[in-house]
Amino acid sequence: MAFKGEVLTVSELLALSGETLPGVQPPVGALAKDASSVRHTAAGNARHCSDLIAGGEPLDVGWRFGILQTLDDYVSTVRRGGVELGAEVFAEEPPQTGSPELDAAFAALADHLAERDGWEAPSWVQNAERAVDSWFPAVPSIFREEAEAQSPRAFRQRGLFITERSLARA
Repeated sequence: MAFKGEVLTVSELLALSGETLPGVQPPVGALAKDASSVRHTAAGNARHCSDLIAGGEPLDVGWRFGILQTLDDYVSTVRRGGVELGAEVFAEEPPQTGSPELDAAFAALADHLAERDGWEAPSWVQNAERAVDSWFPAVPSIFREEAEAQSPRAFRQRGLFITERSLARA
């Protein structure tokens, strides 16, 4: 089957992504990016996690497609609109996912980012139900001692243990 779409130049692709090159005007009809809106939220990602858990996916898949995706969404939103807009990723309380571990992780991530970036965490992060006895999300057993020592307060306080690398993104 032959490609029937439009081939765009690098400048046109950058314009569509919201980036610009010096001296290059966006192409006519380029999609405008509204820097003042939140595109993806923790609540939306939690709903996706609910579907994954209900479908029998393991918790590590929920961690990757819920928590790490929310982290990526937050970072992207902050880049576009600043920390105040980034905080809006967590404004709506994420619904329960069917996994207490993931529910705790959503609260821990919001609390951690609020503390790190200087915004007030939403009240839902203090919900006592958003904690577990102990979970090492995507941490191999060989690194569990390291996770216990390195886990940020917001995660440790909720029974979640991660390494410094657990939230590292490319």
